[in-house]
Amino acid sequence: MKSLRKIIRIDAEKCNGCGLCVPSCAEGAIRIVDGKARLVAEKYCDGLGACLGECPEGALQVVDAEAEAFDELAVKEHISGKATAAGGEATGHRMPNMAAHTDKTMPCGCPSTLMQTFAPQTACEKANVPIAHAGSGASALTHWPVQIHLVPPTAPFLRGADLLVAADCTPVAYPRFHDGLLQGKTILLGCPKLDETEEYVKKFAAIFTTAGIKSVTVAVMEVPCCQALPVIVRKGMSMAGKNIPVSVVTISVRGEML
Repeated sequence: MKSLRKIIRIDAEKCNGCGLCVPSCAEGAIRIVDGKARLVAEKYCDGLGACLGECPEGALQVVDAEAEAFDELAVKEHISGKATAAGGEATGHRMPNMAAHTDKTMPCGCPSTLMQTFAPQTACEKANVPIAHAGSGASALTHWPVQIHLVPPTAPFLRGADLLVAADCTPVAYPRFHDGLLQGKTILLGCPKLDETEEYVKKFAAIFTTAGIKSVTVAVMEVPCCQALPVIVRKGMSMAGKNIPVSVVTISVRGEML
């Protein structure tokens, strides 16, 4: 039954789909759908407006409107269901169980989730690179997988790592990605616009809790939707109660480091 109460209203004309509002909503009431922020269900929104300050475009406001009553129990089930779907575990607003956090792996042993660590090339191996490939530069990738959702917090290559968290588009745009950004770092790739950012926050919280990360570099594109990635990383760090040095690198759509 609907009644007059405070609830979030999203102005689709002003929304640029950056996703900054999504991780700020503890109830999981907002998600990005077709490039715009949308209210998942009225019953998940408590109307307190914790997301308002995160929107750079002023697309969010709290209004008095006829809406379904806020349902705290439904919110807990909603958050728990999202965590279970990702292989994790959550209980309302409490800290997720980091030890129980698992990932999107497949029982058939899909190669995309098979963890591998690559040793760097020796001087002898570099000297024996075929002439046809000698000028192309060597890959600085040291492990597999690389997608945020597919890397478990307990992955051995995360221990004591200097972490590079990169938006999916950056390796394509920045021509010196391997030697200029990835060298000596452990990489995690993702898209804050297309993926579930709440799950990203939980994943980073688990990583920062268990892996002993030394530093974090966040590489993003200059477009608005990318600006949510540093926020997600910092929220995960805050959830884990850690204070790790973070630097942000921005790449232009023409491949220049800004």
